[in-house]
Amino acid sequence: MLKIRLPSHVLLGLLTVCSHVGAQEGGTLADYSLEQLADIVVTSVARQETRLADAPASVYVIGGAEIRRSGAVTLPEALRLAPNLQVARADVHDYAISARGFGSTLSNKLLVLIDGRSVYSPLFSGVFWDTQDVVMADIERIEVISGPGATIWGANAVNGVINIITRAAGDTQGGQLVVRGGGEGASGSLRHGGKLRNGGHYRVYAKALHRDGVASEGGQAGSGWRRRQAGFRADWEPGGGSVTVSGDVYDGTMDDTGQPSTRIGGANLLARSVRSLGEGSTLRVQAYLDHSRRRQPVGSQRLDTADIEFQHDLGIGARQRLAWGGGYRISHDRVRNSPWLRLVPENKNLRWANLFVQDEIRLADTLRFTAGAKAEHNVYTGVEWLPSARLAWNAAPDTLFWAAASRTVRAPSRLERDLRLVAGTDPGGAPRYAIDGGPDFLAETARVIELGYRAQPTPSLSLSATLFHSDYDRLRTIEQRPGLPARFENRADGLARGLEAWTSWQPMRGWRLSGGAVLQDIEIGANADSRDRSRVAGLAANDPKHTWSLRSAHELAPGLQLDLSLRHVGALPEPAVPGYHELDARIAWQARPNLELALVGRNLLHDEHAEFGVPGLRRAFERSLTASAILQF
Repeated sequence: MLKIRLPSHVLLGLLTVCSHVGAQEGGTLADYSLEQLADIVVTSVARQETRLADAPASVYVIGGAEIRRSGAVTLPEALRLAPNLQVARADVHDYAISARGFGSTLSNKLLVLIDGRSVYSPLFSGVFWDTQDVVMADIERIEVISGPGATIWGANAVNGVINIITRAAGDTQGGQLVVRGGGEGASGSLRHGGKLRNGGHYRVYAKALHRDGVASEGGQAGSGWRRRQAGFRADWEPGGGSVTVSGDVYDGTMDDTGQPSTRIGGANLLARSVRSLGEGSTLRVQAYLDHSRRRQPVGSQRLDTADIEFQHDLGIGARQRLAWGGGYRISHDRVRNSPWLRLVPENKNLRWANLFVQDEIRLADTLRFTAGAKAEHNVYTGVEWLPSARLAWNAAPDTLFWAAASRTVRAPSRLERDLRLVAGTDPGGAPRYAIDGGPDFLAETARVIELGYRAQPTPSLSLSATLFHSDYDRLRTIEQRPGLPARFENRADGLARGLEAWTSWQPMRGWRLSGGAVLQDIEIGANADSRDRSRVAGLAANDPKHTWSLRSAHELAPGLQLDLSLRHVGALPEPAVPGYHELDARIAWQARPNLELALVGRNLLHDEHAEFGVPGLRRAFERSLTASAILQF
């Protein structure tokens, strides 16, 4: 059923606003050729500026214009645009997001950063997606690397890195109001940017979102979601460098029918300085504070984190580029246990320290070799070594072949070491545990080999393809023990093999077609003596063997845009979820130079479909329509 709840009085009011201010931010895809897009500078591959066309990694860049034209309201919705990610929606606010397998709502092999600030949770080595948000129009790009990034970014960058990079404050001057409403709920943001007395720039913003609950296939009501966030960013350029300071504060509520509400909240503050030291040498120093809190029926958590890091880049002669640095992070984790789910001890201090070095040598004009290693210390397993080597060959000015070999790890989390799941009490009243944390749980490891190709055979066509082979050791299992609680151990191995590829074709100015596909085979096998209960506990991975997507971005006429996005996701094996096709569409009209009106249709091919979860309990997402208005002033 198609549901519409449109705040028409707001949209009609916007139509009366004067149109004497500048044009809509973001431009159109027609403003950028594929050659210009190949020149985009990415920083996530080596934490140094590298042309996308020369980056020896499987990296896909989601541009700000793509995000705006998709109508995405949240970060997971924007991440659907990356063909090398699998994004499965489990609830109105929960997602299973992964790269190269191991997908679950507690995915733990993907590192996510927002402007260089890690949003990883030491509770389960993953991301709470309901606590991460930015104003979509403020995103400059999202760099999505599938494959290991541990040498640069550390443990937990096992299968990929997502780096969300927002625009400099100088690029978001003036005011912007965004309102949306429709079948799933409503959202809005207000942002203002101005100049500082020291020649720099700032912006401040506020954002709110409300979404209705989504019923399960069995008719059980879902939880509604309300979220509010505000923040700022300031940038200025003292002599020989740049300085950025930013911060956010947020809170939210998830209302479950018949259950106490889940409350979230937090704040963060980040400062970064990049300074030129002369002769091509630069020093980057960054520090941030992060506070988050979460209260739900299974318990509550307050996590406070302080992080500092530095990186020094320097040239050695004409053919060598060296980067080295290190960092230190400390987190104070405070938990209030529930009667049946406990962490022991409740309060714990967690520390991480690292040193890394990476050296790029130009062996010939068309041949580059990069080797690096990171030593990272954590409180559970001590020092972990994370080496990598990459070779890049420019066979032609617009053709790159590359190969890489890496070792990476996923460090233990509090879930594996400290969890106690209570099943009842013994006759004396002492708790009886169903699952007990594993005091000897080790880091999971992966050895990864990649072969890649990137080319632009014509000005209107670009291609990228990567073959990967990942060999995993010491994967997590939950071992059933006779007469004793089940325990987290490392009694499984895994193998992931596959191909990921994408292409863009611009048949004419104002029209771009793009597509991508992933073919993968994920094999996870427990040791012969294992009695693994991970799948019963809902902690096992669940991945499709193939996914593909096709997108069309078309300027139908001056001021009129049509975007179509067709995706296919193969069936999930266990719990079984049928494969599905779905179509999203957006049509936008530039009503005035400063006002854009748009309609976005989601899941247009079916009345409803499920993407993740147990049959009967999983959520069924319906066809919906949303209207939006973006006003610049």
